[in-house]
This record gives sequence, structure tokens and C-alpha cells, in this order.
Amino acid sequence: MFVLGIDPGLTRCGYGVVSRNRAGPAQFAVRVAGVFETKKDDAVEVRLGTLANDIEALLDEVAPDAVSIERIFFQSNAHTAISVAQASGIVIGASAKRGIPVVQYSPNEVKQAVVGHGNAEKAQVGAMVAQLFGLDTPPSPPDVADAMALAVCHLTSSRLHAAIASAGVS
Repeated sequence: MFVLGIDPGLTRCGYGVVSRNRAGPAQFAVRVAGVFETKKDDAVEVRLGTLANDIEALLDEVAPDAVSIERIFFQSNAHTAISVAQASGIVIGASAKRGIPVVQYSPNEVKQAVVGHGNAEKAQVGAMVAQLFGLDTPPSPPDVADAMALAVCHLTSSRLHAAIASAGVS
């Protein structure tokens, strides 16, 4: 199973296509990871169009079994929330068009799944991602590590969510 993790953003959108590692010391393997960037000076519609093209090309290239994306949660910066919501909408829409299931996780759920507690710092997430993938250093920029962590979160919790859903528990 390949999961595409997305750390949504309009300026930088991290991505990582991840699977469980069947052999070797690392628990997970990354197929491809990186960050899509748009130019801050471009008009919003141009930036959204660029991001949409990048996301659609990635989905077509890797054909993930699922997309794991960060659930939007902001308390203070509405401007950032809007651009993140726009980027998330592009990912969700492009995935839906292709029939790829999308699952959203809160930052605390991701930190809990990867580090073991929901109050982990960004550096702790990066360090744990490096360990889980057998990397010498955390992926950079942090958007990439966050995207890979989102994919790991889904890979480690999808069976539990499916069992709960089949049991009719909400």
C-alpha cells in the first residue's frame, strides 16, 4: 500500500509517497518526496493553478492507494488558514476526481502516531521520521518530513479506523 502524505500550503506544499518496508532495518520506505513551491509575487489564481497542475501530475505518476492530509486547524492567523484551505481543497478535489480516498488527521494525531505524544515539537517529528525511514538526517524542508509523517500516521492507524468503522462504533 502506497500512501501519499500531504502537508498543505500555498507557498510550500510538502509531499511524500510512503509504504511499509518489508525488508531492511527501516520500518517505512519512501518512494518519492519533496515540496511544491509557488511564487509569492504571483496572483493567487496563478499559484493555485500551478499547485493544481503539480498535484495532479503527482497523483497520476504515483497512483497512491490513499491520500493522508493535515486537517486544517488555526486559532490565530486567518490569512494562513485561507491559503492552506485552498491548497487542501486542490488536493482533496484532485484525489476525489481519481477515486482515491482522502483521510485527514490533526497535527496532534500525527505527532501521537509518529513520536508517541501529541505535544511533540517539529524537530522531534523530523528526527523520528528520519529514524523510521533509516535516514541520517531529517528530511528538509520540514514540510517534507511533515508529509512523510502524515503518510506514516495513516499507515499505522488505517487498520484501527477500518475495524472501528466495521464495528459500527462512531
